[in-house]
Amino acid sequence: MAAGRPASSAGEVAAGLTDAQVPGVWQSLGLPGLADIHVHFLPAAMMAKVWGYFDRAEQHYGMAWPIHYRTSEDERIATLRELGVSRFPTLCYPHKPGMALWLNDWCAAFAASHPEAVHSATFFPEPGVTGYVRQALEAGARVFKVHVQVGGFDPSEAALDEAWGLLSDAGVPVVVHCGSGPLPGAHTGPGPIGQVLRRHPELTAVLAHAGAPEYVEHLALARGYRNVWLDTTMVGTPYLDRVAPVPAQALAGYRDLGERIVLGADFPNIPYSYARQIQSLLEWGFGDDWLRQVLWHNGAALMGYQS
Repeated sequence: MAAGRPASSAGEVAAGLTDAQVPGVWQSLGLPGLADIHVHFLPAAMMAKVWGYFDRAEQHYGMAWPIHYRTSEDERIATLRELGVSRFPTLCYPHKPGMALWLNDWCAAFAASHPEAVHSATFFPEPGVTGYVRQALEAGARVFKVHVQVGGFDPSEAALDEAWGLLSDAGVPVVVHCGSGPLPGAHTGPGPIGQVLRRHPELTAVLAHAGAPEYVEHLALARGYRNVWLDTTMVGTPYLDRVAPVPAQALAGYRDLGERIVLGADFPNIPYSYARQIQSLLEWGFGDDWLRQVLWHNGAALMGYQS
């Protein structure tokens, strides 16, 4: 096998996988593409602020975080299409009251004008939250996003209980950044989201970054609740392994729980190529059937589309 080229079997790994070679991976598995549940499209001014924050990552995290896909919105959509991510959520999230409703309006308009986009929504603990979550569901939102660390709120607070209940009853997945990476927050970790799940055990929750760095604890939540999923965002990449390597116990759990591991990449806000995330999953060596579940079937089912 030539160096830098994908193997005929996706379970065999070539070093230095490139974005141009990513379609060869899913094609070799007989898949129609990649179903990535962790993609961000934001209003232009908001995206610029997010990128500005990452430009100062050394101040925040002690390590640089160069945005790999700092391109126009149209170019980013084209990049995803070339990779094989034919549909994707937008995953906007507020950091203060008064943002969620207009972000939901923006996400709905984006999905209406971009057929590749999965209608997404978000929420925040504030007056009216139950009403606008209901409104987003009635308008067809298929994925919600909650960022506990950025929002700085307790997901189990009473103001959100009815909203969580609506989402649980609807069976709509909520991608929740609840782990304490890259920086811990007052309400990060498995405890607060665990309280939400105890109240709403049927909630379809996708724990972003597999709950890094509390991998084992968040894996336990996935084992304990049948609708809890873990997304792969940054997990196992050399970048995240520098500060939060996956312990062997968690890795063994991911192998055995492949039906509830779902592809996530954090495009475009990653400090390496998209191919690096795919290569990390290949390097785990869990076999082609596991990869088929994680790269396509699980995410396609969660986002409500099939080939």
